[in-house]
Amino acid sequence: MWRIRKIDELAAREWYDITKLRVDTFVVEQQCAYPEIDEQDLSALHITRFGNGLEAYARIIEDKDIYIGRVIVNQSFRQRGLARELMTVCLDYIDEHYPGQCVKLQAQAHLTDFYRTFGFKEISVTYFEDMIPHVDMERSNETNL
Repeated sequence: MWRIRKIDELAAREWYDITKLRVDTFVVEQQCAYPEIDEQDLSALHITRFGNGLEAYARIIEDKDIYIGRVIVNQSFRQRGLARELMTVCLDYIDEHYPGQCVKLQAQAHLTDFYRTFGFKEISVTYFEDMIPHVDMERSNETNL
């Protein structure tokens, strides 16, 4: 079941599972040694799917625009359509609670086609963040009205 909560609504074990999955994915699997947990976690919305452990996760950050980040499907649950489900849950929530808002994300370059299927368009050239090619993308407010 998908849940959307602030950090203070998460149980300690849930927060542990989220941070472990993020570190396992972004620091270990992708070999990017940088601080994974940041102050944005304190105000972000945390989107989770727990079933047999934490299966998928993302966060939504409200700023001038709305940002989706840290989109992860646990390795054990990949290739089952969970990434598409996760993005749909995020965008449905944003469309309901922030109608007409521009939505942005920093996509790893090899995932731009995936994000295009949700109406995102590239708004930057490819750049390297932690030695991984990324592209800034946005779904304009015209796309989600």
